[in-house]
Amino acid sequence: MWNILGDGDLVVDQFQSAFLEDDGVLAWQEYALCAQTDPEAFFPEKGGSTREAKNVCALCEVRQECLEYALANDERFGIWGGLSERERRKLKRASG
Repeated sequence: MWNILGDGDLVVDQFQSAFLEDDGVLAWQEYALCAQTDPEAFFPEKGGSTREAKNVCALCEVRQECLEYALANDERFGIWGGLSERERRKLKRASG
């Protein structure tokens, strides 16, 4: 592997430590209930029901991490952490 960082770490090693190990930034996704559910429920057509996705989110143990990820990464589509894009926008505005 290439050591393009020049500090001794391989790019693959940094990727694995950041995203694949239990303490990685996205490790919570391994426990997300939505990963075991039809993805279409989380990305309904305009005017479509969000009830199924929100019900799944309500039972999910990583709901907070999911919502924080969506807010930090400005996710504009779908249900994340139990909130729609519109609800996330309102939450972001309200929190300053």
